[in-house]
Amino acid sequence: MVDLSTTYLGLKLKNPLVASASPLSEKVETVKKLEEAGIAAIVMYSLFEEQVIHESLELDHFLFYGSESSAEIDSFYPQSGTYTLKADAYIETLKKIKQAVNIPVIGSLNGVSTGGWIKYAKKIEDAGADALELNLYFLPTDPALTATQIEENYITLVHDVRNSIKIPLAVKLSPFFTAIPNIAKRLVEAGANGLVLFNRFYQPDLDLETLEVAPNLVLSTSNELRLPLRWIAILYGHINADLALTSGIHTAEDVIKASMAGASVAMTTSELLAKGIGRVPVILSDLEKWMTGHDYESIKQMKGSLSQKSVKEPAAYERANYMKVLNSFKSLP
Repeated sequence: MVDLSTTYLGLKLKNPLVASASPLSEKVETVKKLEEAGIAAIVMYSLFEEQVIHESLELDHFLFYGSESSAEIDSFYPQSGTYTLKADAYIETLKKIKQAVNIPVIGSLNGVSTGGWIKYAKKIEDAGADALELNLYFLPTDPALTATQIEENYITLVHDVRNSIKIPLAVKLSPFFTAIPNIAKRLVEAGANGLVLFNRFYQPDLDLETLEVAPNLVLSTSNELRLPLRWIAILYGHINADLALTSGIHTAEDVIKASMAGASVAMTTSELLAKGIGRVPVILSDLEKWMTGHDYESIKQMKGSLSQKSVKEPAAYERANYMKVLNSFKSLP
């Protein structure tokens, strides 16, 4: 029998399939079903920087307004339990999930700047999270803002979060960096124990009837695997951190490719949202069958076997591959 176990962020997992941040982790019952189906760990849905700051400002305004309205300011304070921030509700949900399941639960913070809001990193740790995933999601629109400034902000944020918690820290990146290996190295030096490649930005559409911007969710496909697959294969063995592949994990073959490139885990959401939690045992069964049929005894044996440093032709992951692909194309008659 093959050994599907792996290690990610120092956590021992029964297999490499992890449920990434999504609405699936909003309910305890759903997370329990994921565990029963065989998922190895879950990443909680994200708590956003803007969410924390906005709600804190609302509360500050409420208290300030009350204090100016009457000398009896005590009567204007929210009664205990009647004003609960969504951020605090997030912490309560995390606590309930940790009590309900035995698999590792990874908290998720989504933000771009340091400040008071990162106190929730510590609160997530105190709630029992086994690790924290910091999702760096920022879309620069100011022409005066340089890439150097943005990267420095990221490094500062990771450093500050790392100093506020003791649990393992993973950083989820976008693919839109000029020098991915360099920023990866610097993030690890700032305190990241793992890198998650890549953040999948949701792109807005245009509604031609209402003439408005129309945000909508488009689920991933296996074709999107290639971008994170390439960079994990390049980074594997060159940075001292675990690598997680997310975006495009839909089948056992996708999980296998992720592992061979060098990923410790393969994270999935779209497949589960589209086809249900029942896909988990199918993927794991197909994974085990493939490994048995190809004489692989463990995930550990397979991991990184097709990374850039392991293949006969390392240039296949670089510019040489671009030229080779173009030259291999045959035009239609």
